[in-house]
Amino acid sequence: MTNRAADLAKIRQALDFAIADENNNAIITQGDSLDQLKFLPDSSVSLILTDPPYHSTKKANIRGDRSFEEDENFLEWIEKFASEWKRVLKMSGTVYVFCSSQMSARLEVLLSKYFRPIAQITWTKPNEPGYDGWKGKMKKEALRTWYPHSERIIMLEHGAYGSWEAYRRSPLGEYLLECRKNAGMSMIHLTELIGEYGRVNRGGAVANWEAGRNIPSPEQYTKLATALEATGKVGKMLDYEDLVRPMQVNKDVEFTDVWDFMSVRPFAGKHPAEKPQDMLMHMIRSSSYPGDIVLDCFAGSGSTGVAAVRLGRRSVCMELDEDWVKRAAHEITNAKIDDQYQEPRRIHHMSKRELALDSLFD
Repeated sequence: MTNRAADLAKIRQALDFAIADENNNAIITQGDSLDQLKFLPDSSVSLILTDPPYHSTKKANIRGDRSFEEDENFLEWIEKFASEWKRVLKMSGTVYVFCSSQMSARLEVLLSKYFRPIAQITWTKPNEPGYDGWKGKMKKEALRTWYPHSERIIMLEHGAYGSWEAYRRSPLGEYLLECRKNAGMSMIHLTELIGEYGRVNRGGAVANWEAGRNIPSPEQYTKLATALEATGKVGKMLDYEDLVRPMQVNKDVEFTDVWDFMSVRPFAGKHPAEKPQDMLMHMIRSSSYPGDIVLDCFAGSGSTGVAAVRLGRRSVCMELDEDWVKRAAHEITNAKIDDQYQEPRRIHHMSKRELALDSLFD
């Protein structure tokens, strides 16, 4: 696997001027995250999971929530982040952006200029029994629309919408197509070499991978990369975990786009927009590999960083407010890896480099 520790070291060096606290696997910075983002190296983070001010809620206790007079001003500000996120996110990366239901449509259209939206998740925000929050207190007769007791999470990946071909082909497919053409090899020849014939056409599984219809397994990618590199016309190909976007769910975890994770009940020192650990961990575990770097540009009290550390990931958390930086630093630096949530590291093609080429081509 690409050395994520080296990636974090480069980020640490780039953000040295803003670091408020740190340990081997986490960095907490203080200051304007948009300014700090510009210093991050290209393709240096694997997952962006962030919760910017919603703007539409106009909460006085959330810094930045009342900073924009018009919706357009807010969207222009978010677009500056999107441009930087696209630059720093690895090809295999995922972006999650929390937002209000009132702004989600406009935000998705804006973000689609830089990424390909692949889901809009509805978090229903249920409360624990005996605690209804504002839903229980507010005067229902005063409502002029449905009470907004949910939040949206926009999920994005690299890519764009366009023609049918551009829509189907993923960044992975574009990369494989380019490598195969550079190697001067036809789909049919490559399919014969790796023995992955598929059931669709003579191009076999290779045609499906390049078209974005499905993705290779780590073992299949090993064979494909080894075959292409053996031509001498292609340099070392990207590691699997830098190329293939993870999406790791099953029947035993939440796999739909409607989530019922319990809201964080008020307590002394709670951040007004704090998200539940089990939801953050679900997102991180599903959309990153062990050891990956998770970036949160609006870290608040550091919940994303804590979830990342508990799952054996690395984190970069940026926060403007000094008081929240102090709590985030305390929470993250004291977080421990939770063994019950650890997964085996996925295989990538470098772990198979000792395969003899003649055995591959038999």
